[in-house]
Amino acid sequence: MADKSFQNKRFRNIGVITVLAVYFLILVGGIVRSTGSGMGCPDWPKCFGSWVPPTDVSQLPENYLEVYKEQRIEKNKKVAAQLDRLGFDEVSAAIFLHPSQYIETEFNATKTWIEYINRLVGVAIGIFIFLTVVYAVPFLKRDKTIFYLSFLSFLLVGFQGWLGSIVVSTNLLPITITIHMALALLIVAMLQYAVTRSQAENIKKRFLYSSEINVLLIVIAVATFVQIILGTQVREEVDFVSFMMNNSNREMWVDKLGVSFYIHRSFSILVLLVNVYTAYLLFKLKDNTLSKLTSLMLILLGAEIVFGVVMAYFAIPPVLQPLHLTVGTLLFGVQFLMLIFYKYASYQAINKSVAILN
Repeated sequence: MADKSFQNKRFRNIGVITVLAVYFLILVGGIVRSTGSGMGCPDWPKCFGSWVPPTDVSQLPENYLEVYKEQRIEKNKKVAAQLDRLGFDEVSAAIFLHPSQYIETEFNATKTWIEYINRLVGVAIGIFIFLTVVYAVPFLKRDKTIFYLSFLSFLLVGFQGWLGSIVVSTNLLPITITIHMALALLIVAMLQYAVTRSQAENIKKRFLYSSEINVLLIVIAVATFVQIILGTQVREEVDFVSFMMNNSNREMWVDKLGVSFYIHRSFSILVLLVNVYTAYLLFKLKDNTLSKLTSLMLILLGAEIVFGVVMAYFAIPPVLQPLHLTVGTLLFGVQFLMLIFYKYASYQAINKSVAILN
């Protein structure tokens, strides 16, 4: 029993650390984008051909812009050819024909090191997720789902690394960034479920199951996921507008955005209403843990709305861009955790009758 308890605790600890690391990576990734550092390293996995990036342009060859542009193009040709063979002709054309891969990015030491730190955090997550899989091995005998979720998360992190190389080689092709964000949320969700499931026997049944609440918890988590993806697309439009306006006249950027921005803004009203109603029902349960999670959800939701309003009416302050993204992902994480906790902490009506008889 002691050994089993130790295994559960060890898996929980590394799982929590990994989830927090993913959130930190999302924050750092947001900083990378808000500072325009996404192409701070024009190659992958190395940075300017070295494992430790340069600190001055004098450390690079005179024709470095052309060299790394040609490397990106050659890599994209190979990826496009592979996609063609698999039948993904349109995706192939989007990668190979998109003009962004021909844009040369001049060396900037600050941006290079911001992107380099982003990659180091990614490496750390790779180590954490590997340990998560190792510590999940004992669950093969008790609950295979926990191991397979951990292993699948490990594979997805590896795929994320490969996708990151495509993001770089295509010079931040928009669709690749959106997929990158969606996979990060999926990894968070799987790890949260695996960790909570490993501790399920310690979660006492404390309130009667309600299909309405369960459905609402699913709805708010899915709605937040969709809202984050919409926000990522809006961010892609912001980047395009910024490029077209030479990163000047920020006060005019919002007016130049397309329909994605207005869908994102309008959808937030619906998200707010559904979250508030769900919170009302959850508070009525008078469960301490669930009430704390619900309060945290409302705080994050409120902060997210405030950040969004300030960004829309005050020229999209750069400091708020990574915060807006990170808070949104944290909100999704809390909502998904509430859904899992509700599953394990609720009991069916028949169980209540049995409890009364006993």
